[in-house]
Amino acid sequence: MTDIFELIQQAKANNSTTLYLSSKQLRELPPEIGQLTNLSYLSLHSNQLSELPPKLDN
Repeated sequence: MTDIFELIQQAKANNSTTLYLSSKQLRELPPEIGQLTNLSYLSLHSNQLSELPPKLDN
């Protein structure tokens, strides 16, 4: 899961508006995803997520 945290940190450092976390075998989103305040598109397909954290469920 280290590469997920690296992707999130890169996105934060670059003020990214998109983040692709598809096919990463995620069961839950790391809380650090909430630090991406400029994010407008988050790709999560082909993961094993069953729900979104309350902060993202809008």
